[in-house]
Amino acid sequence: MERETEGDERPLLRLAGVRRSYGGVQALRGVDFEVRAGEVHALVGENGAGKSTLIKIISGAEAADAGTVEMAGRVLPGGSTAAAFEAGIATVYQEPQLFGELPVAENIFLGRELRRRGLVDRAAQRRRAEELLRRLGLDPGLADVRVADLPVARRQLVSIAKAFAHEARLLILDEPSAILTDREIEVLFDVLRSLRAHGVGVVYISHRLDELTVISDRVTVLRDGLRVATRPTAELTIREIARLMVGHAPVGASRRRPVPDGPAVLEAAGLSRRGAFQDVSFQVRAGEVVALFGLVGSGTGAIARALYGIDPPDGGVLRVAGREVRPRTPADAVAAGVAMLPGDRKAQGVFASKSIGFNISVGHLPALSRARVWVDRARERAVASGFIDRLRIKAPGPATPVGTLSGGNQQKVVLARQLVQRPPVLVLEEPTQGVDVGAKDEIHDLVLGLADEGSAVLVASSDLPETIRLADRVLVVRGGRIAAEFPRGAAQADVLAAAAGDDAPRADEETGEER
Repeated sequence: MERETEGDERPLLRLAGVRRSYGGVQALRGVDFEVRAGEVHALVGENGAGKSTLIKIISGAEAADAGTVEMAGRVLPGGSTAAAFEAGIATVYQEPQLFGELPVAENIFLGRELRRRGLVDRAAQRRRAEELLRRLGLDPGLADVRVADLPVARRQLVSIAKAFAHEARLLILDEPSAILTDREIEVLFDVLRSLRAHGVGVVYISHRLDELTVISDRVTVLRDGLRVATRPTAELTIREIARLMVGHAPVGASRRRPVPDGPAVLEAAGLSRRGAFQDVSFQVRAGEVVALFGLVGSGTGAIARALYGIDPPDGGVLRVAGREVRPRTPADAVAAGVAMLPGDRKAQGVFASKSIGFNISVGHLPALSRARVWVDRARERAVASGFIDRLRIKAPGPATPVGTLSGGNQQKVVLARQLVQRPPVLVLEEPTQGVDVGAKDEIHDLVLGLADEGSAVLVASSDLPETIRLADRVLVVRGGRIAAEFPRGAAQADVLAAAAGDDAPRADEETGEER
């Protein structure tokens, strides 16, 4: 553990020995954390490091199992958002928490309306909202605009204005820049500098490590539920932060597979979609696993969805097995030989109330029908039973409702649906999101097995250990473009640093020479 840099002034926020478990999983294991008045304190860590749990405890959304949270020397009761709010703690989440049908001014003051003689003073609210919008570099006329009519980035700034409206003493920003343009990020940073000058403490959570050197005063790194370092930002480089985040824990060993050298099955040349990604080019060979790795908002998911025709590209060329294809819908992609495991299992993958058999067959009804008129139930059951055995789905049988299965087994059911007709190209978006460690290992083995059988596999993932374990090649996506490429066995810290904005040459750890 790194020793925390000591300061003389009493902290505005102090957490001591905070622990939180979910079932048998320890999300936080005795974390100490402090924020001073007038500082921007960055909180970083890989997915699952404990950041989200920590901010939920600070904001009162959850109670700690052990430990204390103090604000300005006063211990706050656990699990009380009202107490946190009254103490001056405001949280702005990555996804704006606003009411779309209400105008901006009413959203800003909702629940804390300005009143005059017992009535809501809408004129005063509008004037104050206009002041806050000007402070954020926005058109004050937006005060009367419905939130639903604003672009997502503008909604994020409205959420920040809402926090400012209630004179927050501590502002928590969870990935605030993920959906903002460069210009809007500069506006945000100007506002944060102003808040810092007025003594407001800021907890700044971001995967974009290049931002930290611009805006933060100190950095705290979480790893596996532990605080491993708190250091002045000026003492750290992006690469050092990345190394602290990933540590030196071994990643599950990838199988030693021969490097595929056959022709490309999937080819993208100059693929683009306005506002999502630009000039993306890559190849995936038969038997190869290529990973698109990027941080929140990088564009990896958008690229995967474009390949499957969910959000089609508007430029560039896509080829499958040498033939140019233009997937405008998922049906077009399937016809071209592309199958996809979606990133949001609940919203896009499963019919929870339906059986395993239904969930596997639903995408292949013509192939599983008699005379293309009615479904051959016996064949449906046989196909489902085969996948239950092959993918080791823990269920009594094909008639089991998918909603009764664990997350990992639900994910296997969705994967099975993609494999019914043996597609030559398989696109996997966040393939193990929301599954336990055991199920993750099983899914990884399945993915590598599919590659061994000759499938061209493209994985879009924000899980770095998963990426390193699976990929024959890693393509780092940043700002909607491919920023770097790494071979199998690349160092996690190098990949993370490239994704976070570090373009410096990498030094070979054994020789010390740049490479």
